[in-house]
Amino acid sequence: MELFPAFEDTLLGASHLIRTGKLTSVMAVEKCLGAICARDGDVQAWVALDRAGALQQAEQLDDELRHGQSRGPLHGIPIGIKDIVNVEGYVTGCGSPWMAKSDRADADAALVTQLRDAGAVILGKTVTTQFASFDPPVTRNPWNLNHTPGGSSSGSAAAVASGMCLGAIGSQTGGSLTRPASFCGIATCKPSYGAVNVEGVFPLAPQMDHPGPMARTVADVALMLSVIDEWAEWLSVAASPMPFPPRIGRLRGFFEDQVEPGYQRLLDETAKLFAAAGAIIVDVPAPVDFQEVIRLHRIIMATESAYEHRSYFAEHGDEYAPCIRSLIEEGQQACAIDYMEACETQPQVSALLENSIEGLDLLMTPATIGPAPDTSTTGNPLMNSPWSYSGLPTVSFPIGLSAGGLPLALQCVGRMTQDAQLTCAAMWCEEVVRAAHGNGRLQPAR
Repeated sequence: MELFPAFEDTLLGASHLIRTGKLTSVMAVEKCLGAICARDGDVQAWVALDRAGALQQAEQLDDELRHGQSRGPLHGIPIGIKDIVNVEGYVTGCGSPWMAKSDRADADAALVTQLRDAGAVILGKTVTTQFASFDPPVTRNPWNLNHTPGGSSSGSAAAVASGMCLGAIGSQTGGSLTRPASFCGIATCKPSYGAVNVEGVFPLAPQMDHPGPMARTVADVALMLSVIDEWAEWLSVAASPMPFPPRIGRLRGFFEDQVEPGYQRLLDETAKLFAAAGAIIVDVPAPVDFQEVIRLHRIIMATESAYEHRSYFAEHGDEYAPCIRSLIEEGQQACAIDYMEACETQPQVSALLENSIEGLDLLMTPATIGPAPDTSTTGNPLMNSPWSYSGLPTVSFPIGLSAGGLPLALQCVGRMTQDAQLTCAAMWCEEVVRAAHGNGRLQPAR
């Protein structure tokens, strides 16, 4: 496994090779299918695949290019879709035994339509934890099969990390994009809340549900975002790092107190690298009580989950996995006053967090509390839930390995609707980290 892939193994690299005629979409799909054949017996990232259909899509897209028709940077790129998102002709199983027996979707989700229109090849559906919650999935971490890939976008993260697809769609309500991407050593973006259309995506807590892209690098993520993010201005920044060093704020206190010591030292070294490359680094005091924010996040997540599942739970309650069942039961007992308070406080918290980024390009925090734990859990979303609650965009990417050889990542936070600008700054940071690894200047966290 490589933490920093060669250019030709990235979405951006494959896109360039396809556009210049050095690679065909059929070849790209066949390479991914070969990786699936070789590794998915162990990793178990996929719920459903349509090999013949994917190759047929690829052949059509290759034919379009031969006739001078290009749909853009995703033309011919193999993509996986988390199994809470409708894909025409596939069952939306949501990781549950009875939903897996449901009828096949008769239409694509809005974001899948956007991907198809941009030329993406839909390979199939990737594993999700049950109803995008916390129960451990069948999927294993491709870096070490004895460790979790995280959740709930488990299959999407593991598939990208294993080379089974060049990009994938996941979602986050707590930490379900950032955490699995970090554990599997890939990049992701949790877009600003509302920036990606949720039509055709099975809800968990609609006030905090964020679909988003996962890929090998931040530049790859930017290309996917340029298609599905409906708010950001992407024309001038997609796949292009900012032309000058960013101004970076480091959130102290809560975001350092919970992190393993070796990981914290790696973050300190990374901040020094940014400063040496010209970035301005400033400490930012906590603008809110983050423990209280996590409590408010949990109230909304439990209450809205109970509401969304009220009919399913009444009929299939015994078939729910323990963690999602516990969340729903907690929501059933929730106080209306507490829920209203949590909802009313959301915009206030978002405003305070945005104000803390004033004059900065991003905040940097740990992406997780440590490397991927064992398969009995999907990990702790502590570092991510505040941003799902507030709706501010985040980008994460790997910065190194733990002493045990597992990926560790940096989480970058930006202002609401400034997804493109955040991604641009994160690409600058990623390039500095990649260069340091190439020069041997960053060692495994110890």
